[in-house]
Amino acid sequence: MSEKVRMKKTAVIGRLFPYLMQHKLLLSACIFLTIGGNLLGLAGPYFSGLAIDAIELHDEAGKVDFSGVWRYAVIMVILYALSAVLSYLLTRLMIVVSRKVVNTMRKDVFNKLTELPVGYFDQNQTGDILSRISYDIDTINTSLSHDLVQICASVVTVLGALIMMIAISPLLVLVFAFTVPLSIILTKKITGFTRPLFRKRSAKLGELNGFVEEMISGQKTLRAYSQEENTIAKFDVQNNETVDAYYRAEYFGSMTGPSVNFVNNLSLSLVSFFGALLYLFGSITIGNISTFVLYSRRFSGPINEFANIIGELQSAFSAAERVFRLLDEAPEPKDAEGAYELNGAEGNVNLENVRFGYSEDHEIIHGLSLDVPKGSLVAIVGPTGAGKTTIVNLLMRFYDADSGKITLDGSPIKDLTRKSLRLNYSMVLQDTWLFNGTVFENVAYGSENATREDVERVCRACGIHNYIMTLPNGYDTVLDDDGSNISKGQKQLMTIARAMLLPSSLLILDEATSNVDTRTELQIQRAMRALMADKTCFVIAHRLSTIKNADMILVVRDGEIVERGTHESLMSENTFYKQLYNAQFA
Repeated sequence: MSEKVRMKKTAVIGRLFPYLMQHKLLLSACIFLTIGGNLLGLAGPYFSGLAIDAIELHDEAGKVDFSGVWRYAVIMVILYALSAVLSYLLTRLMIVVSRKVVNTMRKDVFNKLTELPVGYFDQNQTGDILSRISYDIDTINTSLSHDLVQICASVVTVLGALIMMIAISPLLVLVFAFTVPLSIILTKKITGFTRPLFRKRSAKLGELNGFVEEMISGQKTLRAYSQEENTIAKFDVQNNETVDAYYRAEYFGSMTGPSVNFVNNLSLSLVSFFGALLYLFGSITIGNISTFVLYSRRFSGPINEFANIIGELQSAFSAAERVFRLLDEAPEPKDAEGAYELNGAEGNVNLENVRFGYSEDHEIIHGLSLDVPKGSLVAIVGPTGAGKTTIVNLLMRFYDADSGKITLDGSPIKDLTRKSLRLNYSMVLQDTWLFNGTVFENVAYGSENATREDVERVCRACGIHNYIMTLPNGYDTVLDDDGSNISKGQKQLMTIARAMLLPSSLLILDEATSNVDTRTELQIQRAMRALMADKTCFVIAHRLSTIKNADMILVVRDGEIVERGTHESLMSENTFYKQLYNAQFA
């Protein structure tokens, strides 16, 4: 869904409601506690008026009788104490409910991320995605656990106080016929202006998180090019924009509370004035005036509190909107009806007149045709942006071709389930990925039944076994997050060993040997040729010295295969490949 598409408040609330309804019993208990606690609190002003009027009672000796006052005062203390206990229980219970809701919502968001196509992550910053699953959901949690309690309590209090005021003096209630609409108009005007500001605040925070995440992950490059000052300047711009968005949202959002508070104080002044007039005409007692004033505070107080939390609600709505936009993103297309699983592919790959572009107005692959027999080692070379990685994305169905046909063992890959297609490939990327776990767990990732012997076998073949045995606990050594406690080359070797362990018939290496030295690279090439007999391999390489033994070299230029052949045949003529090769050794 486009970022320009905005959800209405009612739509956001409607999306939150099903999450709350998953906990009906807890919500029912919350409603009971809300009603009970506020009704007990509303009874207090009634007994306060009775206590005041009780002072006017005298016994035969002419002394003031305080027995009634003490009795009503004790009742008030008991009622307020019970109300406080119920309010405390309500708060604790709403924290439990909000925690459960947020847990479910965060799980839904994470599950959604696993369903989204690769293109979504290509187009969105990692920091912004993390901001939605952390900050935005935390903002919703705060609103549910605090603001929702206040709103529910306010509704009960306002209705209860209004009923009691009507019972005491319908004439005085007419004061609120003027002040309440005025409060509503002010609140609506201010919130209508501030909601876009809170949207912008959440968006700017996401952008800032994305920038910081990029700069932290690129610290070595940043320092190598002495870009510290330039990066700080860029951060200052991003930070100032974010702070400015926060300031504008909070500044204008904070106007609601004082504005509504002024109107509420105005209503109290009017109640006091007209109440005094009614007392002079004998239409109301002092105790009733006191009770009415207390109820008027109970009536206007929640309205003021609601106005004060409008800013927080706007922030929560904006955060929820960003979360729901992510949940509404189109998932990776489902497998075609009748798609079947492919098990144990032989490895014959064919591309026939394939065309593809990441956008409709920019085609990258132009009518590509290719036939790769099983067991072949195919190298794909060419300048940056030629479409090498795009070919791999199409083979794995990270993207679907706009036209043409790709087949595996004669079966169109669109007729296969994506899961079974990808399980027939092993893939090693230039950007290595290791997780926080042991060496064994990282190498065996994706191979559920891999034994220690299997892992050691592929590690020996990659020439990394001896290095692993020098680690403190060998294969049981725990790697830091993303393997930061080992070198780039060793990380790359582990990911290659992981790919070699998978029981697949096809292998894709996308610049997979770029982080190892030439000697190790030659060792890996020999090991792969021995371990991957009769398997189809696609290798994307810029270091052309590593693909001399390829069965077929495809030279890609502007989305088309301009040359193909072995290293010797391409070098024997004046080819573009020969120019690329010689340029690396000039």
